[in-house]
Amino acid sequence: MELKEIQQLIKFVSSSGVDEVELERKDFKLRIRKNEHKTEIISVPQQVSPASIPVAPAPLPTPVVNAPVEAPKTEQPASSNLIEIKSPMIGTFYRSPSPDKPAFVNVGDEVKIGQVICIVEAMKLFNEIESEVSGRIVKVVANDASPVEYDQVLFLVEPS
Repeated sequence: MELKEIQQLIKFVSSSGVDEVELERKDFKLRIRKNEHKTEIISVPQQVSPASIPVAPAPLPTPVVNAPVEAPKTEQPASSNLIEIKSPMIGTFYRSPSPDKPAFVNVGDEVKIGQVICIVEAMKLFNEIESEVSGRIVKVVANDASPVEYDQVLFLVEPS
């Protein structure tokens, strides 16, 4: 299963009234469960040969969550028509393709739909994030090389 497909499932669970989605294929099992303050993803590879099945199966690990993690609060400029570009995944936010290269976009730059604006590294994969709107970058909210949460605001854009 491709990362984009998993991201689409996460978006579906987050935006719909569905509380849980489970997908099972021959080589893996994926369950996305939505609780009131968190979305949980559990992926367990399935056993292939009957000889490798344990006698007493161990329970699936359950992530321990002490408190909901909130994205850092940001001050929005007075203009209420700004569009937020949010992170489609959990990972590390990078403004440039490498440390010695310039940033994809800076404050004041015009962006178009489909233009790469940053990278989010997730599980050793560098995912190019494309703009879903056309306009001018008003603010870069996330800090370079810092961790970001799913749906955290990365940029504020004034639509054109």
